[in-house]
Amino acid sequence: MLFDTDIFIWAQRGNAGAAKLLNQASLRLISAISWMEFLQGARSAAEFRLSKKFLLDLGFETVPVTEETSHRAMVYIEQFALSHGVTATDALIAATAVELQVPLATSNSKHFKAIPSLELKAFNPR
Repeated sequence: MLFDTDIFIWAQRGNAGAAKLLNQASLRLISAISWMEFLQGARSAAEFRLSKKFLLDLGFETVPVTEETSHRAMVYIEQFALSHGVTATDALIAATAVELQVPLATSNSKHFKAIPSLELKAFNPR
């Protein structure tokens, strides 16, 4: 399963449901985009180190942006940016999941609902 950035944020904030979702996954994938987004959210060098350690300790496989992923994301932007507000980062994350043929776990389903070939694993942090 590929995990959206928000799942890591919820888990790091102590959300038990997010932690359970991460721990129960037999395949733990993170896109390079989510990796960068998560680390970019750090507010200090210490928080940056903790966030990076958090990801490394969970044993995630980082999936790079490939030419195929980039092309698919561009198509998503052409099709859904104006009509549904799909952003470049979300298009890249969605394209990664579709290319790998794995579900995307997210609590932000509305960001991805326009993409018909994407299998979503909706997470409710409440």
